[in-house]
Amino acid sequence: MSRVGNAPIPLPSNVDINISGSHVTVKGPQGVLERDVPSPISVITEEGVIKVVRPNDERRNKALHGLVRALVNNMVVGVTNGFVKELEIVGVGYRATPQGPNQIQLALGFSHPVNVTAPDGVTFEVPQPTRINIKGIDKEKVGQVAANIRKIRKPEPYKGKGVKYVGERIVRKAGKAGK
Repeated sequence: MSRVGNAPIPLPSNVDINISGSHVTVKGPQGVLERDVPSPISVITEEGVIKVVRPNDERRNKALHGLVRALVNNMVVGVTNGFVKELEIVGVGYRATPQGPNQIQLALGFSHPVNVTAPDGVTFEVPQPTRINIKGIDKEKVGQVAANIRKIRKPEPYKGKGVKYVGERIVRKAGKAGK
């Protein structure tokens, strides 16, 4: 029995949900998110909660049950609070400079600066030259943009230079052994 899929999703008073067939639309103070639900799974609302129901206990339906519940919950949280991923830049001369609300310029030790443009629904904040906050209502987009920025210069294991998530622990290696 899916423990994630059976948990009801509380529906805040300032959030509206519209379910038409397999299409779910969630509207809240932060914006609107839409998603298509796979066919055997259905989403219903009752008395201020959202429930995700599966027709039977087939293996595929069990897997989709928890997935759809998590996706719908992320939609509700996104339109109420939004999501933030924080990145930290480590290295001498490595920095980020804002070029507007949806573009930043990164100096990461290359011979040229790297410009990163945010997709729709995602914004950048640079509170310090070595910190980047990525904000948006879609958890999937925010996480993907953060992963793409981290991929430009991953933290290396010897000095730890590069772009990493705040709180991420980099496993360090010993350098060359001396005499």
